Amino acid sequence: MPLAADSPQMTSTPAFDPASATIAIVTYNRSGLLTRLLESIIVMDPKPGHVVVVDNASSDDTTVVVESFRDRLGTELVYQRLETNTGGSGGFSEGMRVAYELGSTWMWLMDDDVEVLPDGLARMGKWAQRFKSIQGRRYDYDGSEFYWQYRLSIPFGIPIPFAPAGFDDSGYREMNSGCFEGMFIHRDIVQQVGLPDPRFFIYWDDSVYGWLASRKTTAVIVDEFVLRRTREIRQWDMGIRHLNASSDAYRYYIMRNRGHMKHYFKVNGSYRPVRFLLGSVLTFAKELVRLVFVERKVRGTSNLWRGVRDGRRIWADASWQPMPPLAEPAT
Repeated sequence: MPLAADSPQMTSTPAFDPASATIAIVTYNRSGLLTRLLESIIVMDPKPGHVVVVDNASSDDTTVVVESFRDRLGTELVYQRLETNTGGSGGFSEGMRVAYELGSTWMWLMDDDVEVLPDGLARMGKWAQRFKSIQGRRYDYDGSEFYWQYRLSIPFGIPIPFAPAGFDDSGYREMNSGCFEGMFIHRDIVQQVGLPDPRFFIYWDDSVYGWLASRKTTAVIVDEFVLRRTREIRQWDMGIRHLNASSDAYRYYIMRNRGHMKHYFKVNGSYRPVRFLLGSVLTFAKELVRLVFVERKVRGTSNLWRGVRDGRRIWADASWQPMPPLAEPAT
């Protein structure tokens, strides 16, 4: 059973101070989208104490754009440009590291293709005395409500597609997953879990991190709209749920990274070989459906098979170790 460090009924943290929060943004060659996000932070009320922008070695004008906001953002801006593209996983790992070393109590992670609603931080903050791993809700680019699969089947290692979308009077649902597009997490949990694992590069990194967090505390998704997606993605509308278009890179990593996922499950006593294999088969099948019905093509399966092959190599690596817990920064 997961170890819950607090319960939904227990106040476990002091009153929320917006200045104790840091927004950590990861960006790569999308300065136009980043501009929209930074502009949305200007009009936030309240604002966070820091904004950290991690630039994954962009080749566009990202540096110029970030510097143009330094004197008008209304809060302290930290710009971290990496030498190489480390993917979303490496970017969020670095962003969380910087936020943690700044002494932030709360870390709010997001990609560059969202904007923050003006009262978004206040909406998250009102839950901060009850929970330490919180996910807010998002509007899609067209203004519709975006559904995120907040429950994982751990034995199968896949999201549960029929997890209820609605909320009861409590205003929250317990989750055992995470999404770095909006994860709001307390430094106590970050200290215990460690940083996000950059070895994932992209995909499954936030799911695994959210699951690890849920083993330390009661993790929740709350009925608060705090972000709006700003990038249009081709979708197959399945009612309340959408299946988005993907890419060859995503197809590769979604299969490859199941090797890392297996290791994390095994280290934590949750690996079930037969059911996890079936989950991998279902994941492969889902990506085939995505190719045919969303992207309207059949080419791309070779990337899935390469991912399967390289995932097996990761699983066979006897030297693999999970990310370690963090030490408190020296004062």
